[in-house]
Amino acid sequence: MTLVDFENRKVECLCIDYAGTDKVYLPIERMNLLERYIATREQPPKLSKLGTEVWLKAKNRVKKATERLAIDLLNLYTRRSQEKGFSFSPDTMEMNELETSFPFEETPDQKKAIQDVKLDMETPKPAERLICGDVGYGKTEIALRAAFKAALDSKQTMILCPTTLLAFQHYTTFKKRLEPFPVTVEMVSRFRKKEELKKILKDLAKGGIDIVIGTHRLLQPDLQFKDLALLIIDEEQRFGVIQKEKIKNLKPGIDTFYLSATPIPRTLYMGLTGLKDISNIYTPPSGRKDIITKIIYYDEDEIRKIIQVELSRGGQVIFIHNRIQTIETVRAKLHKIMPSLKICLLHGQMREDITAKRMVDFLEAKYDLLLSTAIVESGLDMPRVNTIIVDYAYKFGLADLHQLRGRIGRSDIQGYAHFIIPSRRRITDEANKRLSALASYTSLGSGFRLALRDMEIRGVGNLLGKEQSGHVNSIGYRLYIKILGKAVSELQGRKILQEPILDLKMEAYFPSSYIEKTYERTALYKRLLDVESEFELEKITGEIVDRFGKYAEEVKNLFLLSKIRLRARELGATEVV
Repeated sequence: MTLVDFENRKVECLCIDYAGTDKVYLPIERMNLLERYIATREQPPKLSKLGTEVWLKAKNRVKKATERLAIDLLNLYTRRSQEKGFSFSPDTMEMNELETSFPFEETPDQKKAIQDVKLDMETPKPAERLICGDVGYGKTEIALRAAFKAALDSKQTMILCPTTLLAFQHYTTFKKRLEPFPVTVEMVSRFRKKEELKKILKDLAKGGIDIVIGTHRLLQPDLQFKDLALLIIDEEQRFGVIQKEKIKNLKPGIDTFYLSATPIPRTLYMGLTGLKDISNIYTPPSGRKDIITKIIYYDEDEIRKIIQVELSRGGQVIFIHNRIQTIETVRAKLHKIMPSLKICLLHGQMREDITAKRMVDFLEAKYDLLLSTAIVESGLDMPRVNTIIVDYAYKFGLADLHQLRGRIGRSDIQGYAHFIIPSRRRITDEANKRLSALASYTSLGSGFRLALRDMEIRGVGNLLGKEQSGHVNSIGYRLYIKILGKAVSELQGRKILQEPILDLKMEAYFPSSYIEKTYERTALYKRLLDVESEFELEKITGEIVDRFGKYAEEVKNLFLLSKIRLRARELGATEVV
């Protein structure tokens, strides 16, 4: 970033180096022309020379390829949308009764997502919606109401969970909430004995069960439904492509809802390009506090202090160690640090009945600390737990760490997440990026932004298939998605907003005395000149004032510039002078 004197005013520009010695000074009001280069391979892209058509040709090649891909994707979704689904009945008195019994107050986002789901169900077109909300933001309640709505029309619902523990928790929640109503809820998982399972499968085929909750066991061919009309996939990022294909072939025309705190890139990208409907729950439940996240080195005194502080305020602690072979050693170490500590041990190789009993005992506060592998990362609700310690945190993926952090701070009590890294061993750049991203995204509702960040760190991978990877490498992932999004919009006949050229002859920038770091200024310029709504602009403005304090005339002009860009786009103006 460099300040340039131009026509009697100061203009902050980004100085861009091209191949050779050429440079271009890009004023920040044209920042939206710029995209970060992210690709599937590590090596940097080849730079172009100014005045040649190399870049233009690369972009045109990609444009043709994305148009073909967009047609393929749309055909796939058009086929699905032409399948005849079932139109569920509007809400009844029983639904109002269930909604009144919800012990919390719905947030505006949650209300909107519930409304979206109900409207999807009431239309004959098979629904395909991603419900994206941070951990503990009420996605389960949305699933519960949708399943209840299906049951009221004598239709069956299947709820697919990645782990036995999560299926067990959902089963308990659904049973409790739906107890006053004539709805049958069952669970298919390793917790079930052979005879119980036999009976459940029989009842499912006869239509004697309305809602079935379970793990991958639900995908076995011996499972038959009488009238399946709704499929809900929880933690959808945990299911592989093959499993999802199996799910899709279950029954054509059924309504499908995906719940996720950090949706995987493929689904996220489909949501963003308008191929799948997406409902975001950004608002935290009232009274919820941001979780304080710390990255620490392994230190026994520090760990003792962390556990003592939590126990002294009447809470419980989760300690995650993801290796079954060495988990007993960790238990011995913890007992050595604190001999009186009541430790509950859990891992995936334990018998199901023992796992279930220990989990219930821990929830009833018979233990101080839960020492576990990552099997507790999915969806479990543990209201007394407000501190989590994760051993060897650098070995986890970003989405996993975010999920683990979501196990705590579910009430109005301050939550603390401590991620342990080894002090002497050098961790990989990628692990470093993951941990720093996690430390940056501590605010509530950051799961969605974290998913976007995860997409960048993991690279595009097999997101679009091999034949598209070359195109992504030639122009970068961000620009590729932009071009693809445009191609999809054009094919769908949606209005495409043009980027206006702004030539406002005013001093609009962040003085270095206001925001010192160049990287931060660049990132904020980009965000300000990429906003999609005035609401988003207000949020960013508020965040800047909160972080950097009162601002000068130049910053005020910058906010005005961003607002003018939005208005000009809406009006279809190509230039504002």
